Amino acid sequence: MNEITPFDGDPNPPAQTATGGQPGDLQASELPHSVEAEQQLLGAILTNNDVYDKVASIINVSHFYDPVHARIYEVAAARISKNALASPVTLKAFMEDDLGLRELGGPAYLAKLASASISAFAVRDYAQMIYDLAIRRELIALGHTIADKARRVDVASEPKEQIVEAEQQLYSLAEQGQTEQGFKSFLRAVTEAVNVTNEAYQRGGGMAGISTGLDDLDKQLGGLHPSDLLILAGRPSMGKTSLATNIAFNVAKAYKRGLKPDGTEGAIDGGVVGFFSLEMSAEQLAGRILAEASEISSHKIRQGDMTEEEFRRFVQAAKDLESCPLFIDDTPAIPISQLAARARRLKRTHGLDLLVIDYLQLCRGMAENRVNEIAEISMGMKAIAKELNIPVVALSQLSRQVESREDKRPQLSDLRESGSIEQDADVVMFVFREEYYKEREKPGDHELDKMEEWKQAMERLHAKAEVIVGKQRHGPIGTIELSFEAQFTRFGNLAKSWQQQPDGY
Repeated sequence: MNEITPFDGDPNPPAQTATGGQPGDLQASELPHSVEAEQQLLGAILTNNDVYDKVASIINVSHFYDPVHARIYEVAAARISKNALASPVTLKAFMEDDLGLRELGGPAYLAKLASASISAFAVRDYAQMIYDLAIRRELIALGHTIADKARRVDVASEPKEQIVEAEQQLYSLAEQGQTEQGFKSFLRAVTEAVNVTNEAYQRGGGMAGISTGLDDLDKQLGGLHPSDLLILAGRPSMGKTSLATNIAFNVAKAYKRGLKPDGTEGAIDGGVVGFFSLEMSAEQLAGRILAEASEISSHKIRQGDMTEEEFRRFVQAAKDLESCPLFIDDTPAIPISQLAARARRLKRTHGLDLLVIDYLQLCRGMAENRVNEIAEISMGMKAIAKELNIPVVALSQLSRQVESREDKRPQLSDLRESGSIEQDADVVMFVFREEYYKEREKPGDHELDKMEEWKQAMERLHAKAEVIVGKQRHGPIGTIELSFEAQFTRFGNLAKSWQQQPDGY
């Protein structure tokens, strides 16, 4: 067996990947690796399947240096996850045609691994060693990539862009133990899909994502799903910022940390929220959240016009919210690359389960043409959702053509400045309050019949709002009715007629 070979070759060798691919002139044996540790770990797993649970949270397939060992681990992990036995005998059926395994002696090599395994008690140490050596190989590769790009003086590759790109790769390496995802086997993809469904099943069905705190919206969307880009659009004064703030506050308020079903530590309820407020200041946004929490009119809070009891309630709400994991960045006109870098940093330092951006058109891109710039921003936001594996809720303005129609309900074609927003989004939602438009149709005092009709319509529409799901990649479209309390800028669940208690209860 090979010994652990520390990196002691040329100080400037070409890069190579963690899976053992050999780049340029650099000899594979010169890269940090330990074939013995991989053999001992695989042998321990094939001898005692319970060992797998001890190492699954430390390493994955990509951390193995030897490609054959990686494939053995992948097949064994898939069988163990299904509560099936993974032994030299059972793995033989799946790997008889593996050319790499044939070179090592065929199925007999699997038996050799199991018989050579000394002890299972050190298996976590072996896993940690395999992981650490894989990270070292990736760091070597990344270092050379950064150096090579920096040496090339290219007009299309600005130093600032290179820094952002390097930071992104270092973040991925720190979080996932690899800088590039590459192809993923169907076996691994199926296993991950089953885990997501299992998580939803354990919650009692109906919701696989993070709860918005609004029951009917959760039923329609199934919660906020990781890697999804959700566009929340509306005309001015419809309440899209209020709805986004309510959702962000509900998620942060419900935050509980613990062990997730996959064995890793993280948010088991609610989550850590990052809020990019490009239009309002952090203080204004905090004021809205405090208005909702203390049930004091946001206008009163702004004016300071409160009774002593209201002020006490306001201060108490502020104290209760001190530990709320909601982080606000109110930098105006932030470039999408910088927004991504700050989101990565927040996830690294405090964690991040939901990102809200208010609003999309206030971000900046590199393109000179406005349509192309919006396309770059929407693609960037979808990339953030996938890279950080979190839902991203981005607010968007609608074009004025809504106002010229008799029916003011927005449509997908009303999304402003670029069709790419609709294309990149997994979910497109519109906030619509008919009460806002009806209020502006008030007839004159002398038109008694019309006035009576208008009053009835206003009574029917009062304190109600609609969220129209115009696109949903993984589910149905439709309209959800919510309550809206303007004085607290708060959306809530709307009680149905069959849910209301009869008099006397």
